[in-house]
Amino acid sequence: MNFESILEKMKQHSPSVLGKNSVSEYSILLPLIQKEGELHLVFEVRSHKMRRQPGEICFPGGKVDAEDDMEQDAAVREATEELGVGAEHITHVYPFDYLVSPFRMMVHTYVGFMNCDETDMNPNPDEVEEVFTVPLAFFLENEPKVHHVHFEVKPDEDFPFHLIPGGRNYKWQTRPVEELFYFYEDKVIWGLTAKVLNHFIDMIR
Repeated sequence: MNFESILEKMKQHSPSVLGKNSVSEYSILLPLIQKEGELHLVFEVRSHKMRRQPGEICFPGGKVDAEDDMEQDAAVREATEELGVGAEHITHVYPFDYLVSPFRMMVHTYVGFMNCDETDMNPNPDEVEEVFTVPLAFFLENEPKVHHVHFEVKPDEDFPFHLIPGGRNYKWQTRPVEELFYFYEDKVIWGLTAKVLNHFIDMIR
């Protein structure tokens, strides 16, 4: 190994997220729809049949599969499967930002427009309990409530404390994590959905 070989490898390298190979990738779509003369965002209530997060509110989306050429394809595919609409009804899809969660998930987000209304949707009952919309103006006019959760660092029993300064008295860095909550009628939007939603609202405001 010499300087020239390292330089050549660096020239060929494209920056990516460190540890990307060990995370699961997901894509979600923030669907905008025209309703009653104004823009609405479309949300799903996850089916109570679902193993993970039943009954919670989310945007359409799911895991990026090998069959998806791009992360955007996964977002559109999942939206068509969950909402029961044809891909031709989802237009002007644009990439938004992505995030890496503490739970080894990389989430790609997209914003798209739906040229249909709710009566054209036939949600998949195995995945979706209910579909509802919220006027975009509501989120522009109402800030979310902010609460905090704390993640505790808990090393394994066989963690080699003797190899780190301070040993068992090592001062692990912890910080509170914001959890955002939006309340609309009888719906509570929180978690990852609220985080992405709030970021989108800040961007367009």
